[in-house]
Amino acid sequence: MQLSSRPFGTTGDGTPVELYTLANAAGMEADIATYGGALVRLTAPDREGDMADVVLGYDTLDGYLNDCCCFGRLVGRVANRIGGARLVLDGREYALDRNNGRHHLHGGAGGFHSRVWRADPLETEAGPALVLTFESRDGDQGYPGNLAVSAVYTLAQDGLRLDFSAAADRPTAVNLTAHPYFNLSGRPGTDCLGHVLTIPARRCLETDGDLIPTGCLSEVAGTPLDFMAGVAIGARIRQDSVPLANGHGYDHCYVLDGRAGMKPAASVVEPVSGRGLEVLTTQPCVQFYSGNHIPEGLPGKGGAVYGARSGLCLEPQGFVDAPAHAAFSDITLRPGEAYRQTILYRFFVK
Repeated sequence: MQLSSRPFGTTGDGTPVELYTLANAAGMEADIATYGGALVRLTAPDREGDMADVVLGYDTLDGYLNDCCCFGRLVGRVANRIGGARLVLDGREYALDRNNGRHHLHGGAGGFHSRVWRADPLETEAGPALVLTFESRDGDQGYPGNLAVSAVYTLAQDGLRLDFSAAADRPTAVNLTAHPYFNLSGRPGTDCLGHVLTIPARRCLETDGDLIPTGCLSEVAGTPLDFMAGVAIGARIRQDSVPLANGHGYDHCYVLDGRAGMKPAASVVEPVSGRGLEVLTTQPCVQFYSGNHIPEGLPGKGGAVYGARSGLCLEPQGFVDAPAHAAFSDITLRPGEAYRQTILYRFFVK
């Protein structure tokens, strides 16, 4: 089995954290911490075959314990924002943790990104895998019901696959995703504005000044939010645009056009190195975030110093704030139902 582990420190309450390394025959490696299920390191080749780490993060657990960016971590119960931190299910209202002004973000301050998951290594036909599991109790961050969650990382020959599953004993809301920040250049600390991004989506969710969806879908054609044909991230990021002003750059949820099941969500190429990344998913949307709020001068891995737009996020997920909008796809999980979603990060060279 091409999988090893080592201690990665302890949390404030003394809980030990492990760091697992998955490796494949192509020379790629992925380091995954049990704290937050964080993807700490992921290597991929450039057009010369040279490997480099392509995700932002920290060398030690302390970095993650003090992190404000959610670098590389698993997000839940509900990714993104819930307006007013107010969840209504079957006519009953639940008050969620307010950790983003008056709103709820990424499952709350004590969400899945800040918990220690149980880890079990697994050998599969596709490659080495790590099964992470977590039990979220009734009332956790305000959510109803006990929720059992599984996240399986599998390192295949051409990339990393992430399979989510969950089951609940009461109706609750579930919308899981992962939050890695990618920089494909192999030069950590540089910005990602030269990366060329393609998102095959004609529409995105219209949001207000707090980035809470209004319930309307906006056509992206003719706007700085249009990535249908492939555009450098920095080409239009400073244009005069209300959506860009609200997000301080890109922080928008795109509605994917296509069939159910696995489908392309986005692809990105770093022209100098030739590294490319294709993101596929079973989810109906993808959030594109251009790393606008990474603190300037933030110490990162290997002596790198991060700043705004040092990395980009492509977060497949369900519709944002879905319980508040009847027209959006439902994210309610009921007893007896199985939640299953997949994200595939597939690398290529160009």
